[in-house]
Amino acid sequence: MVVAGGGDNGGGGGSCCMKWWQHNRNHYYHQHHYNHNSNSSGNSNSASGGGGGGGRVVAAGFAFCLVCFVINGLIAVLYGWLILTPPVSLNERKGLPWLGCQEDNEGSWAIGVFFGQSPFSIKPIETTEIWRNESAAWPVANPVITCASASDSGFPSNFVADPFLYVQGDVFYLFYETKNSFTMQGDIGVAKSIDKGATWQQLGIALDEEWHLSYPYVFNYLGQVYMMPESSQKGELRLYRVTNFPLEWELDRVIMKKPLIDSFIIDHNGEYWLFGSEHNSFGTTNGRLEIWYSSSPLGPWKPHKKNPIYSTYRSFGARNGGRPFRYNGNLYRIGQDCGETYGRRVRIFKVEVLSRVDYKEVEVPFPFEESSKGRNAWNGARYHHLDVQQLKSGEWVGLMDGDRVPSGDSVHRFLLGCASVAAVSGLILFLGVLLGAVNCIIPLNWCADYSGKRSDTLIAWERANVFSLKLRRVFSRLNRVPSFLRSWIKPNTFAGRSVLTLIFALGVALSCTGVTFIYGGSGAEEPYSWKGQFSQFTLLTMTYDARLWNLKMFVNHYSRCASVKEILVVWNKGIPPKVSDLNSAVPVRIRVEDLNSLNNRFKVDPLIKTRAVLELDDDIMMPCDDVERGFMLWRQHPDRIVGFYPRYVDGSRLEYSGEKYARKNKGYNMILTGAAFMDSQVAFERYWSEQAKPGREVVDKYFNCEDVLMNFLYANASSSKTVEYVRPAWAIDTSKLSSAAISRDTNVHYKIRSECLRKFSDMYGSMSGRRWEFDSRKDRWDV
Repeated sequence: MVVAGGGDNGGGGGSCCMKWWQHNRNHYYHQHHYNHNSNSSGNSNSASGGGGGGGRVVAAGFAFCLVCFVINGLIAVLYGWLILTPPVSLNERKGLPWLGCQEDNEGSWAIGVFFGQSPFSIKPIETTEIWRNESAAWPVANPVITCASASDSGFPSNFVADPFLYVQGDVFYLFYETKNSFTMQGDIGVAKSIDKGATWQQLGIALDEEWHLSYPYVFNYLGQVYMMPESSQKGELRLYRVTNFPLEWELDRVIMKKPLIDSFIIDHNGEYWLFGSEHNSFGTTNGRLEIWYSSSPLGPWKPHKKNPIYSTYRSFGARNGGRPFRYNGNLYRIGQDCGETYGRRVRIFKVEVLSRVDYKEVEVPFPFEESSKGRNAWNGARYHHLDVQQLKSGEWVGLMDGDRVPSGDSVHRFLLGCASVAAVSGLILFLGVLLGAVNCIIPLNWCADYSGKRSDTLIAWERANVFSLKLRRVFSRLNRVPSFLRSWIKPNTFAGRSVLTLIFALGVALSCTGVTFIYGGSGAEEPYSWKGQFSQFTLLTMTYDARLWNLKMFVNHYSRCASVKEILVVWNKGIPPKVSDLNSAVPVRIRVEDLNSLNNRFKVDPLIKTRAVLELDDDIMMPCDDVERGFMLWRQHPDRIVGFYPRYVDGSRLEYSGEKYARKNKGYNMILTGAAFMDSQVAFERYWSEQAKPGREVVDKYFNCEDVLMNFLYANASSSKTVEYVRPAWAIDTSKLSSAAISRDTNVHYKIRSECLRKFSDMYGSMSGRRWEFDSRKDRWDV
């Protein structure tokens, strides 16, 4: 573009860019007018003077666009710093392993464990309620192996996928693809579990070649363990034999000189069958399936008469997606649906005919419940590989991989970010046109009506080239657009200023959008592991009929948080809603109370299936990431109340104050349980103990202070620290938008709570001498 001043409509504007241009345009206009008059005595001098003034105006117009772009950029940077900057992880790794888990265009695959009474009824490990005290995983939750699992063991990995299980007695060995963060190619890793997949020990890299490896199909033949990984990059299908299980392998033979992917061998009706898809560059790999047969898994192999069995669309499920299995006398093949994205889901096919001359299969339902948590779920976007086997106990175990983002997500986000930046540039150019800062969209010497000096050669070429002449005429018409637009939108009018302001606001919004796409990550609010394991908690809220709108918004938001297992609604008054009225990604249970009491919040409930409970008022909205950080900190200190609203109670003053008072005293000794994690077994039993009965009566008397009582009970039970603070990135109290809130009148609310402090101090002892400073932890989540 060419920028030049001198437009007729330059006033007004809705931003500092507009005001800056209005001031500078007038300045340069007068300077140019002065130069023109003072040099009018001679053509040469006049041209010189005019040219100098014009050059300054061109520079001013360019500066206008640059300033606007910089302002938009600074706002976007501020937005990114305030909103997109992730908190410092407590799992920050030391040394080389931290190089793992880099964002990868292939995805962020992880591996989970599933159990069921049949291969068609498998459920995630968290439904089996396996607990592990050493990692405060009550219960253990998927995923059980991630890129961090491998990286923390000294093998930097971007993701883990393609799990194959090998069972020896009661010990599970898991072979899987791990993408090396240095070489950016797949290696074969191996892990070991002695507790049915609840915990895994990373043993190391079982196979590493100079080319990409994946899909490590492991099987036993005549007492010997073999592995047939994908090595299509080498152009071969290779078979390895173990020499020292499970880490040492040697090449046994090359089965086939074909670049086959995702291949397996199955024994059926006295013969061995090899299923695979030949990799090609024509985009048909994911819709292709071929079969070979032999009298031995070691070969030689002969092609099936009907090859290729499939050469169809990607969503059909032709490409293999794991180990085939037998159930009730039938053989089943697992395929992967690659329609929406690579590896979108697995599909199950029942093999009806498998012979040298024919092959038939039919798809059967696979009632796998996909998560509704979207990118917050570890397998919310896709799952493309399943190995399911029956244990000696008769139970079925399945290993499945999953990803929270679709294939190519990082590149897609980058392109969208670049498109947003390009749109911002276009809006700034449009703004400059309306303000008179930009008068030419196309350089003048490209236009048909240009009268300046041009080379004779160029003129001769254009006369002989009709297309060039037409193109120059189009450019001339484009350069009339600024004048046309300024005739319709006049910046000096109210409507004109409104349009300019709207354009500037849209530019800011697009700038922030661009930063989000480029630097904001995948948009997932992932859970934090503790000692290599994930877990889940129950979200508990107490409400009544006048706050139903709060509850609907509350459930819709928090049910999408990764670690929420269930939402328990304590219904204190009125007619409860139907569960179907709530848009939830997790099960919701409504517990209707006979008496409207705040003590109901901490009632012992044997139906709660997790140790951790997040007590959260239905009028508090905060990011899932803050919730996940609080849960991770609670798992480190399950004997404490871990929450987001600190208070400080001065033992001698005994007056209730807000967070500002705690900040003033540089410490806290109480956490409001309106947003706090606690141990449901310990806390609820403590609250309903005989010792707490006088305190509960005070709560019922004032219809207040149940959270204060819980803090006194914790402090009375231990002389050590009983509370931990986590500062949320942001939190919104929606009770300010409603009249249905007991704390709406702050003065009355504080007066009642001050009375509670005095009564509880007499009952359970003073808080005097208990104070813990802010910013005392290494994670810096308590600043």
